[in-house]
Amino acid sequence: MRVISPFLAVVACLMLGTGGLLLMSYGAQAQQAAPAPSGSVPADHVFSHQLSQSDIARMLPATDMGANSTRPHNPHSAAMGDSTATPFDAASIPANPLAPNADPVGAKTCVACHAQENVQASHSLHVASFRAGAANSGPQAACESCHGPGSEHAKDPTAPGKIIAFTHDAKTSPQVQAGVCLSCHAGGARQHWIGSIHQTRDLSCTDCHNPMAKLSPEGVLAKSSINEVCSTCHQDIRAKFNRRSHMPLPEGQMACTDCHNPHGSITKPLLKTDTVNETCYTCHAEKRGPFLFEHAPVRANCLNCHDVHGSNQQTLLVAPIPMLCQQCHTMTRHPNDLQTRAGMGTGPSPDERLMGRGCLSCHTNIHGSNNPSGPKFHK
Repeated sequence: MRVISPFLAVVACLMLGTGGLLLMSYGAQAQQAAPAPSGSVPADHVFSHQLSQSDIARMLPATDMGANSTRPHNPHSAAMGDSTATPFDAASIPANPLAPNADPVGAKTCVACHAQENVQASHSLHVASFRAGAANSGPQAACESCHGPGSEHAKDPTAPGKIIAFTHDAKTSPQVQAGVCLSCHAGGARQHWIGSIHQTRDLSCTDCHNPMAKLSPEGVLAKSSINEVCSTCHQDIRAKFNRRSHMPLPEGQMACTDCHNPHGSITKPLLKTDTVNETCYTCHAEKRGPFLFEHAPVRANCLNCHDVHGSNQQTLLVAPIPMLCQQCHTMTRHPNDLQTRAGMGTGPSPDERLMGRGCLSCHTNIHGSNNPSGPKFHK
């Protein structure tokens, strides 16, 4: 048996170690040279600011910009258009039914004529975001992402309908106008827009919103607040808030959208909940119950007794007490003469049983009672 000298053993170890390092280095270079899948970033990728891709995704606010993945399952998706827009840097150009052969011309072409609009809209969220994403969406970003391809409009600027316009006197239909907005803002609070009372009455998004200007702190509204926007049409409801008993909307403590979803809901008055009572219970939880003794009209609908927007009676009542109670109750176990307005202090025949008194003087828990001796809502 031949004996290996210590010198040869040391040389062999050095050669093996050097070869292993070379293999490891080659493997690392090959891994770096391998192309990453297009459009994907490794989850553990670390940027220069030491935030991983998962950290950024967790920090970003939740939006409805990715709602297109659920649209194929929506029976009304055909009415929303077929855009595949997700973020601002992937917004597609909407088709203009009145100019089907038009081609994109780029934002610089638009600015050549619309210089004033460019100055006014440059600070808006939509235009700034579209321009930030122009690296992927191309030169048509900003203008044509909403107004559609502009070649036909550039050839004949005075011809109506050659560009998607968002005004009442435009040839573009409200359905097309809303479809442009819904191509990005689908789902979420707008999932019931199709078929809602506002949609069926041909309202467009720009009737309430103005994305080209900053007139409100949030929501790109057409006026400074949501209450002013709603009162543009609902002036009769706005007048009710001037009555002596009203919801604290004029004081700025609530807004129309606290109870209603103007973008549509499953209820006719566009409530944010399924019923009127559920909406009221959002604030008036003490009226929810369950109660041992329930008052039927209260449990059925709060509107049986209250005008929720405003009333000239106490506590938003639709009629003064006891007239309100006598709409359902006769005078059983009480004096049988009907108590009317004539018996009040200012009437022709004042009645001491009526003046300064009412059913609630005895039936204090009229919304319901849990007291064992409370079937008459005395306690």
